[in-house]
Amino acid sequence: MLEMFFAPRSVAVVGAGREPGKLGYDVLNNLLQYGYTGQVYPINPKADEILGLKCYPTVVDVPGPVDLAVIVVPARFVPDVMEQCGQKGVKGAVIISAGFKEAGLEGVKLERQVVAIAKEHGIRIVGPNCLGIIDTVQPMDVSFAVGIPPRGEIAFMSQSGALCTAILDWSLANNIGFSYFVSLGNKSDVDEVDLMEAWDGNPNAKVMIAYVEGLRDGRRFMDVARRVTRRTPVIAVKSGNTEAGSRAVSSHTGSLAGSNRAYDAAFRQTGVLRAASIQELFDYAIGFAYQPLLRGNRIAIVTNAGGPAIMATDALEGSGLKLAPLSTETVEFLQSKLPAAANTYDPIDVLGDARADRYAIAIEAALKDPNVDGLIVILTPQVMTQILETAQETGRLSKMYDKPVVGCFMGEAKVSAGIDILTQERVPNYPFPERAAGALKAMYDYRAWLDRPLPEIKPFEVDRERVRETLAKVREDGRNTLGDAEARNIAEAYGLRVPRSRLAATPDEAVQFAEEIGYPVVMKIASPDILHKSDIGGIRVGVTGAANVRDSFDLLVYRATRYMPDAQIWGVQIQEMVTGAKEIIIGMNRDPQFGPMIMFGLGGIYVEVLKDVTFRIAPVTEQEAREMVAEIRSRHLLEGVRGERPSDINAIVGCIQRISQLVTDFPEIVELDINPLLVREAGAGAIAVDMRLVLSS
Repeated sequence: MLEMFFAPRSVAVVGAGREPGKLGYDVLNNLLQYGYTGQVYPINPKADEILGLKCYPTVVDVPGPVDLAVIVVPARFVPDVMEQCGQKGVKGAVIISAGFKEAGLEGVKLERQVVAIAKEHGIRIVGPNCLGIIDTVQPMDVSFAVGIPPRGEIAFMSQSGALCTAILDWSLANNIGFSYFVSLGNKSDVDEVDLMEAWDGNPNAKVMIAYVEGLRDGRRFMDVARRVTRRTPVIAVKSGNTEAGSRAVSSHTGSLAGSNRAYDAAFRQTGVLRAASIQELFDYAIGFAYQPLLRGNRIAIVTNAGGPAIMATDALEGSGLKLAPLSTETVEFLQSKLPAAANTYDPIDVLGDARADRYAIAIEAALKDPNVDGLIVILTPQVMTQILETAQETGRLSKMYDKPVVGCFMGEAKVSAGIDILTQERVPNYPFPERAAGALKAMYDYRAWLDRPLPEIKPFEVDRERVRETLAKVREDGRNTLGDAEARNIAEAYGLRVPRSRLAATPDEAVQFAEEIGYPVVMKIASPDILHKSDIGGIRVGVTGAANVRDSFDLLVYRATRYMPDAQIWGVQIQEMVTGAKEIIIGMNRDPQFGPMIMFGLGGIYVEVLKDVTFRIAPVTEQEAREMVAEIRSRHLLEGVRGERPSDINAIVGCIQRISQLVTDFPEIVELDINPLLVREAGAGAIAVDMRLVLSS
């Protein structure tokens, strides 16, 4: 797949230049300079020869077949070039030229024209407005970057070409190798998902990493990523994480949702590891590229300094990893081999005067211990420290055991030569303990993903036709919001428990219904136009007695007509009052990229203030629903504190799944809140007290 970009037998550089420093010259020179062995055809109607190669006026004039065209002509000429590529039977095009949709409306039109021509002729496109492609496996460099990275097993994709050039320069300085290096530019055709599919199962792509600004098709990304990450780690850094661009919404869920939360949920549900920065991206990448996978969370530390070991311990504990409990045999062995002042428990402190042989004893003892899953080797440069020799021993021993070993050679001037040796030995080095712990945590998270069972969605028996009829009636009335009775109808159709309730049109009806339900009751203004009833004082709780019911009826109607005079008033909902329960919220907001995003958190009026919520993309599995409950900070309130009985977690999980199924079955629902969902003690269930839905316009 995409072999036209990663295994072309012939490449034409359209717009090849004759003068050094020109884009067309640099691209052609890189192609020739870095070892490409296929046929190369410079295309320039004003030249006979460039860099010793015969030039051709157009790609059509090339005598042999052309698999890949690299286009570096001004944007206005690209459509004609693409037509010529179509006539020639070119399979792929890397359009480096800028001046397309990033340049404004005219550029958008031009890019659409180019894409249409490519589709007509079956040509795949990388770009436009990109740096190009570097492939160290073939090898092939069809970019205008300076220098080519060493060959490695990291496959990198980026939406930013400028970022690519900076990373290339960094990789050259640090001897970090890549297999594939792709600048995607405007992503008019080939995108991150295409590259994940193309590199899936490729032994040269031991880890895939990506700089992402936005995804074109979030659902497709999730489908592919969920499959690819089962055998290859995928790490992404996502920029543009503020919520300033979120669209205006009226629900609690919508106001708390946003692009960043959606990407967070999507990455988590598909096994994609999210890095917080470019630094983290590569910290994680070299760990996966160089070392075997971590099997557990028990980490040993070997150090010649106490302070950094404490820092490493704190970082490990803070990230969910823990110090390995060394076996009795290991401790006794270390006690027999190390000085009396050394610490023989984890962290293993070999003392500041440790030479390479003492480090080797401690490293091998830790790696042999069955209670150790991974190892951090900390070195600070002291007078007696053998930096080069210790690096060599660390590299040698890391190859003898199927456990990840990471270095933390702290400093710069004195330890740089040792770090070079670690890199040659494929031991990743991190300058600070926190970064070493972060890389191991990423490995552990990926191990947890691999051990996780495949997601399974078990649908509930529901009454879809009842919901379909309710939504159709709302549409017939010219509305896109549902009233209480309609929302209750939908909730019941999907198996959610609701309190007993009647809609009263008059004060006398309100009294009659209240006495049928039983005091005390809750009274709510009933209107499809009033979304947040508490904001206008449209709810009364704990109402008892006929006189109070009549007074409350009149008061609620008065407040509604005063604050929202144009609202349609259906009457007042008389509702059973549920006591002895905790308030939570379950909601949904439909994300433009990923679709329905389910929210769970603490409910009632505090959800906007505390924002103690978590999200997943629907459909949500039972395991994911349980994880949502466990993630909120206030989960201890649900688990039972100070003698309280725990809440019915199973009921919460079931409600999350049922709402997930509802919004998946009916994509016209764009916003939904159940606030509050009252959860009783374990085994007693949960009741959806107030549910509101908004349909697409």
